[in-house]
Amino acid sequence: MADSLSTFTGTYMKTIRLVAPVLLIVVSASILPAQDQKAANPAAAPPNLVLLLHQEIQAGKTKERQKLESSISRACDRLETPNDWIGLQSLSGTQEALLFDPFDSFEDLGKSNIEWRRFFAAHPDLAQLQEEIDGLVVSDRTIIAARRDDLGYLADSIDLSEAHYMRVLDVRLFPGHESDFAEAIKILADAYAKIPADTPWVVYQVDVGIPTPAFLVFMPMPELKPNDELLSWRANLIQAEGEQAADALQKIAREAFASTETNLYVVSPELSHVSREFAASDPDFWKHKTAPDPVPGDIKPKTQPSASR
Repeated sequence: MADSLSTFTGTYMKTIRLVAPVLLIVVSASILPAQDQKAANPAAAPPNLVLLLHQEIQAGKTKERQKLESSISRACDRLETPNDWIGLQSLSGTQEALLFDPFDSFEDLGKSNIEWRRFFAAHPDLAQLQEEIDGLVVSDRTIIAARRDDLGYLADSIDLSEAHYMRVLDVRLFPGHESDFAEAIKILADAYAKIPADTPWVVYQVDVGIPTPAFLVFMPMPELKPNDELLSWRANLIQAEGEQAADALQKIAREAFASTETNLYVVSPELSHVSREFAASDPDFWKHKTAPDPVPGDIKPKTQPSASR
């Protein structure tokens, strides 16, 4: 997988020729044989809006940052906070922390931003912890993206509380080619259905934070083992899509795709703060494994756009 992605990010002309099959590789990395879908936990469904905070941490300070984040997360479990978040750590690409904050709307995000400020004012000890974390950050980037229900595959079956890993595909397009991306992703969904496959994905269209048009495809995975089936499933997907669909994908790649990048993240319950309803499908995984810190209260403003901090 890593070799394929490395090849993909080479020269532009090579990338154009490889976009269609690489997209198939990326999406197929976690496919399992089709089976009956169980009812998803509505509290852990992909949100309408997601705020993603990417943070690059100072060299040698990762463990220190994780300890501080864990203290804040555990403190927030004992307090009423404006919203929840999922903490992730990169396993590929630039070594970074990623905070995944769900919202229903921009209105809710705005309210949360105000409430976090009030929360910090009421809990100065936690504000101090957050300042210590911010001091360990070399750079950060905040992205806000809206869910595209028309582009997902089995997205209604996704239970984020069961995700121990997250594969994220970042697709940048040339201006005016959003409909081409939609066509390409629907071709892939048709190929999935023909296999058939039961690994879902959910698509978000970036609104702010990086040059647009851009889309993010999230593939939650309970484990890494399905990646071992990559080669065989790749062959099945290419066969399932057919020659005409393959030609359509290559045409879209030549004309619409500026770049793609895929990275894998591990979900860290210690760095997350989720509701009991969210964790209901896998409570043992989400339960903090260490005793709470003796701090009176804690909070993290990772849910705020970085420009507002």
